[in-house]
Amino acid sequence: MTTTLTKAALAGVRVLDLSRVLAGPWATQILGDLGADVIKIEKPGAGDDTRSWGPPFLPEQDGGRGDAAYYLAANRNKRSVTIDFAKPDGAELVRRLVPHCQIFVENFKTGGLTRYGLDYKSIAAINPAIVYCSISGFGQTGPYAARPGYDYIIQGMGGLMSLTGEPAGEPMKSAVAVADLFTGMYAVTAMLAALRHAERTGEGQRIDAALLDSQIAMLANLGASYLVSGEKPKRLGNQHASIAPYQVLATSDGHIILAVGNDGQFRDFCAAANVKLADDARFATNEARVRHREELTAALTHMTIQRTTSQWIAALEAAQVPCGPINTLEDVYADPHVAARGAVESVTRADGREIKLAANPLRMSATPPTTRAAPPLLGQDTQPVLTELLGLAQTELARLRDGGVI
Repeated sequence: MTTTLTKAALAGVRVLDLSRVLAGPWATQILGDLGADVIKIEKPGAGDDTRSWGPPFLPEQDGGRGDAAYYLAANRNKRSVTIDFAKPDGAELVRRLVPHCQIFVENFKTGGLTRYGLDYKSIAAINPAIVYCSISGFGQTGPYAARPGYDYIIQGMGGLMSLTGEPAGEPMKSAVAVADLFTGMYAVTAMLAALRHAERTGEGQRIDAALLDSQIAMLANLGASYLVSGEKPKRLGNQHASIAPYQVLATSDGHIILAVGNDGQFRDFCAAANVKLADDARFATNEARVRHREELTAALTHMTIQRTTSQWIAALEAAQVPCGPINTLEDVYADPHVAARGAVESVTRADGREIKLAANPLRMSATPPTTRAAPPLLGQDTQPVLTELLGLAQTELARLRDGGVI
């Protein structure tokens, strides 16, 4: 449901968004959800690359092909303004918007905006308090800075794929673009911190957010384990490197996730399963279970195959042992808890088309995120924004439109 924003954490903040694809749009969508006015600059006639990344596509009312679901996932709460800033008049329009904005986001190749006068130095000269966020594959410095960087490449180069997949199988990427998404979220954190600094001091700054940096940072405990031990981690499939049993196990009709986090939970599991594995010295402690994970898995598999998934979940939930099913997306969206949490919402686009989207997951008691606008149609806000912020007359808008600038 599209709602009217009455109170929002970022009310009064305006974002000039030159990003496209996923990491940048994911970041600016979060800012928009929190109340910022996000002006998404897109190329006339084409727009964000992800508008065409399908199928599936939204069907148009005339039967034609609409925007791809990929685009819809990352672009709510934005206003679409089409400007070709490769043209001098277009670059000048973007520069004229800068004084009206507090945040500038771009994810072009390193140095790619300099030729248009839209680089940090040029933008900061117009608005010294601007928070200028550059998102790239490898960052603004270093020997790889000029390389294009896509999530898939970064998952490989950043070590994640070497840790994901079955031990005897090939390295595996995540099903979703986690390097993009984590970078977008790290970028939001940096932009909010920089915005706070700018509000206190009047001093803006540049944020250099790189997919590779974010990917390495999010290796978390596995990265720390290597740095501490110097030992190369191995792929463990659905098992955990430091905890056991923390894995997928076969049941008589499918699979179950067993996530035992401590020795007490393992004893509770054994009691619920009516087995005495906790009395075995090989399995009495987590350290012992990790060292003897093959024997433990064999014993557990022999046991779990005797009951259905639902029977195991009922028994283990009653014993307060962490466990769960492996849901399909159909199962996820049909789950009553998912519905109760409001994880899916319906929004209406400017053409009257109602679509369903995943809601922002943040729950805030005073300034909750809201959905004020569906992902915009290409260029739907060009005239309103340029008239509202720059005061362009209809004759000037017509000239720019005739010249392919907007």
